[in-house]
Amino acid sequence: MAERYGTHERAALLLLLIEGRAIPNVEMRKDHGIELTPAGRAKLNKAGLLVTRTVGRRLVHEITPAGERWCEEALATIETPPRAGALARIGFEWLRSIAGYLREHDIRLRQVLGGSGGTNLETLIRAAYRELSDEPQDWVRLAKLRPKLNGADKDEVDKVLLEMTRTGLVHLAQSANRKALTDADHAAAIRIGSEEKHLVAIEES
Repeated sequence: MAERYGTHERAALLLLLIEGRAIPNVEMRKDHGIELTPAGRAKLNKAGLLVTRTVGRRLVHEITPAGERWCEEALATIETPPRAGALARIGFEWLRSIAGYLREHDIRLRQVLGGSGGTNLETLIRAAYRELSDEPQDWVRLAKLRPKLNGADKDEVDKVLLEMTRTGLVHLAQSANRKALTDADHAAAIRIGSEEKHLVAIEES
């Protein structure tokens, strides 16, 4: 099954499963070295393993339930790369054994990895911001950001966001158009003193 797709196509699916979130194409390339070509992307989209949508000017990829099942089967049958050393061979044997056990006992990889894929809350916030913004320093509504944080507790998110502002690269602000604020905007806002902050902007470090 895994042989149907190239190395970068398989890597993209596995990364999306591990992270448990939508990932912008630019992040996939810059942070993980995965070059998902238009042809490769189209192949995965057509097979129903991947959903790609345009957010602003960015392409964002998200794995489907069928894609998760593909990963589970691929990991259970993955072959050891040629010329792999002894340690690598043992590692691949372990991987096949664990993946096979999970399949045999009907345990989904998503249950093992958890909702956030093991990433911390700041990482999730930054990833969600990149997905929602067209470019660094764009203002993004907290009402749109919070739903992409895998159900993280509001107080915990507030705490992390406030810590992030201390770097000087993360900014919180009130909306200039107060009349346009919705109930969701008020619910998602961070209160600092007597002011509600509805927007966040993150600069590149």
